[in-house]
Amino acid sequence: MHIKLPLKPNDLKTRLSAFDSFNWFTKFLQVDETLIKPEQEFFTAPFEKDRMNDFYIHDRDAFFNPATRSRIVYFILCRVKYQVTGNISKFGIKKLVSSGIYKAAFPLHDCQFNHQSEDPSCPNERYLLYREWAHPRSLYKKQPLDLIRKYYGEKIGIYFAWLGYYTQMLLLAAVVGVACFLYGYFNQDNCTWSKEVCNPDIGGNIIMCPQCDRLCPFWKLNITCESSKKLCIFDSFGTLVFAVFMGVWVTLFLEFWKRRQAELEYEWDTVELQQEEQPRPEYEARCTHVEINEITQEEERVPFTTWGKCIRVALCASAVLFWILLIIASVIGIIVYRLSVFIVFSAQLPKHFNGTDPIQKYLTPQTATSITASIISFIIIMILNTIYEKVAIMITNFELPRTQTDYENSLTMKMFLFQFVNYYSSCFYIAFFKGKFVGYPGDPVYWLGKYRNEECEPGGCLLELTTQLTIIMGGKAIWNNIQEVLLPWIMNLIRRYHRVSGSEKITPRWEQDYHLQPMGKLGLFYEYLEMIIQFGFVTLFVASFPLAPLLALVNNILEIRVDAWKMTTQYRRMVPQKAQDIGAWQPIMQGIAILAVVTNAMIIAFTSDMIPRLVYYWSFSVPPYGEHTHYTMDGYINNTLSIFNIMDFKSERRENPYSGLGNHTTCRYRDFRYPPGHPQEYKHNIYYWHVIASKLAFIIVMEHVIYSVKFFISYAIPDVSKSTKSKIKREKYLTQKLLRENHLKDVTKNMGVIAEKMMGVVDNNLRPKSE
Repeated sequence: MHIKLPLKPNDLKTRLSAFDSFNWFTKFLQVDETLIKPEQEFFTAPFEKDRMNDFYIHDRDAFFNPATRSRIVYFILCRVKYQVTGNISKFGIKKLVSSGIYKAAFPLHDCQFNHQSEDPSCPNERYLLYREWAHPRSLYKKQPLDLIRKYYGEKIGIYFAWLGYYTQMLLLAAVVGVACFLYGYFNQDNCTWSKEVCNPDIGGNIIMCPQCDRLCPFWKLNITCESSKKLCIFDSFGTLVFAVFMGVWVTLFLEFWKRRQAELEYEWDTVELQQEEQPRPEYEARCTHVEINEITQEEERVPFTTWGKCIRVALCASAVLFWILLIIASVIGIIVYRLSVFIVFSAQLPKHFNGTDPIQKYLTPQTATSITASIISFIIIMILNTIYEKVAIMITNFELPRTQTDYENSLTMKMFLFQFVNYYSSCFYIAFFKGKFVGYPGDPVYWLGKYRNEECEPGGCLLELTTQLTIIMGGKAIWNNIQEVLLPWIMNLIRRYHRVSGSEKITPRWEQDYHLQPMGKLGLFYEYLEMIIQFGFVTLFVASFPLAPLLALVNNILEIRVDAWKMTTQYRRMVPQKAQDIGAWQPIMQGIAILAVVTNAMIIAFTSDMIPRLVYYWSFSVPPYGEHTHYTMDGYINNTLSIFNIMDFKSERRENPYSGLGNHTTCRYRDFRYPPGHPQEYKHNIYYWHVIASKLAFIIVMEHVIYSVKFFISYAIPDVSKSTKSKIKREKYLTQKLLRENHLKDVTKNMGVIAEKMMGVVDNNLRPKSE
């Protein structure tokens, strides 16, 4: 198994960090070192029994820590044969458990989580983890990562190290996000275009065209007063600053995490893990075909031929594509729901704004449609998640990856592709498609030839995107915490009620642990997935919701302790596993970081109303296009709403109720088109082309600036720190030196014995025969 074990203590001097000057503060955040002692650092080498004297054996019984012992036992149990029938061999504890011959197989916890063991030889590590890590009073403390790794193994240790580091970095993003939100909140009173919407003499006199056929009425612009005020908070200059900041922040997070991960790889002896990893038992059992290895030119057994592998890959890819198309079909269903239910809300909700009814102020047809569609979308997401998990496992098992790391990476990519479409599709629709292809009242665009495309409110779809993000992020966090806390707790109560030895006063440790919940086949997969989906919300759409990092920070602070409480109190102890890094999640985060620059630039350009406002302020508020003598936002609403003659409605669409029109013969709609009577009536005007050119220029400039900064940061920050490189080089040097010296000693010792024997033989041959 190539397990690395100590050769000698680390003799390199530790360098002082910049935080050592704040020793009094960091000490307050540390765990109690009288209970959890810091791990001593060693230089290590792969263990060989023949060279046991070369290793640093302070205590022979504690030479292998509990996690390593469990790994060794599990490695043997997974490969030992228990039945051979003809050419078929049955082996492994997994097969025995799945066949029902054994109920379960798991390592034992060393003690109860809330009481220390009376056995003086028990290390009480579970109790220490609960007290200093999982207990609510330890919420502010740093995580005891070395003890977590020692008790649960490197795989769980690296997850909590990553989650803790991500949470620390979110603190900076949350502070900047709150500052940008407060900037928008305190400056909303200076929002000229919102004042025009709410002004009875401006917004109250603007009659808007119906947003659907037949049932939808004409409506006054000032009924969107409250939503325009809220939109001013999020659609401000602070949003642009925050979007640029988050593009840089995500790069800093990924680069500094690489450095931290390199430190953990060295400290936890996982630097060369991929070279050491053994094939999975399921893979070895299917190795029936023989082929020549290109490197060794020797025969080796593989589970299938090259042609068979191609067929498997094609079938797996087709299955994944089918499920992604199924998700897209569900999204289309939600869009159809939005289009059809909007007509109902438009007919049922009040048509005129009187300023006294609180429900009428906030519950517009657009808002009602958005909220109900978001809730239905969330429910569909959760249902499809449950189904696809089983499908993804079946596909990956059929694919038959060689090692456990390959298996998990393959499963991760399949699940994430599905989850990406599942969680983000509705947000992409609102951000980049809704209200973009609607035509104009006299010639609207229809979805599937039947449903008229949705339109955004006069301020754009940014507020609706914010609502969607809030519902999905909030609902997902609440749902996951209910699942992670209440479900295992209730299941454990039921299992304890039906325990076998209920009449006995003392329940043995194996039975206590048996009544706990198993971790499941996917292990930490859903813990990672939950955080990566959140990472996507925090980065991909942060331009529409600057409070997303704050919500993520609060959720993660609780998530760390909830996961810790769950593992120490409600779950059986997992079989410890080695892990070099966070696996396929690292390139997934890098891909999200690259995509986030594009999405945020496009949200600011196409979803928000920032670019049209800037174009109006600098070009169309003053001559030759405007009538004002100085740059101003006055008249923006009137300038950006086009005019439509109600007599130009198609004859079959003239069944719209004209109530509320008064003496008006025209209505307004959100677009940049020439008015009726113009030689190019209802064609896009010069303002439209100025806005389009400005949006494209903004996207190109913003992307190039942020990508240049990201590239510079990635180049300037090395993936491995100088101190870690020194430790790795020192360890290799000492390992080679020590093993070479010990080998020379063995050779010298053996040569000495051989020389003594040869001298004895020579001496006997030279003695006189008389003697």
